[in-house]
Amino acid sequence: LANLMLGDDIQNLGILLFADDYATSLRDVVAGVYEEAGATITYGNAGDEFQTDAANFESIVQDVLATNPDGILVIAFDQTKAIIPALVGAGFPSDKLYLTDGNTADYSADFEAGTMTGAQGTIPGANPSDEFKALLDEVHGEALDSYAYGAESYDATILVALAALKGGGTDGQTVADNLAAVSGANGGSECTGFAECAELIEAGEDIIYQSVSGVGPFNEDNDPSSAYVGVYEYGDDNVQMWVEAVFGEV
Repeated sequence: LANLMLGDDIQNLGILLFADDYATSLRDVVAGVYEEAGATITYGNAGDEFQTDAANFESIVQDVLATNPDGILVIAFDQTKAIIPALVGAGFPSDKLYLTDGNTADYSADFEAGTMTGAQGTIPGANPSDEFKALLDEVHGEALDSYAYGAESYDATILVALAALKGGGTDGQTVADNLAAVSGANGGSECTGFAECAELIEAGEDIIYQSVSGVGPFNEDNDPSSAYVGVYEYGDDNVQMWVEAVFGEV
């Protein structure tokens, strides 16, 4: 997210965020990247957070605009529906707005057309194939509004099932102890889906699960060692459209 904004030459960034561990930890990472790049956080540093039950954002918007930011990052959930109109109504350009995770959402039913034009946001996770999206739609019974985390949720379920199979138990410790192995941390035969991978496990082979999300084998901390973050841009209809996926490794 920070690299996206720096790449857009946002050298002086204002951040509107609520007082929550999720928001502040994300802010801290963005701020760290900005500091390392010699750029500036004009607003949104420690002490600038708003409370999660805040309802009126006019004064907060004026506070951030008074610092003359090149761009503004909004880290919030439902509060975003009040913050964005206040920012745009105050004359801040929509193509200098940035969102992330839970608020990179469809606002077509919330805002007037053109409110979000050019705004960008990031959502951790891959943009799954059309084939996989069709499978999700089929299970859901109708077309989904968003496929965010769909691939990751699928992979998590398959990995848990494979870990239980490999370890011979469904208790949490057994699953945890075998997640790295079925993810491919120990090498082995590549496989896709539960049936194919289960057959190899039952034959006594090590496997490398080929994830739908593109997440790589687990590392020594039992976390995925690589993943994708999707970049989205808003059109005149206030709907976010996938632009690209950025790959990262730990």
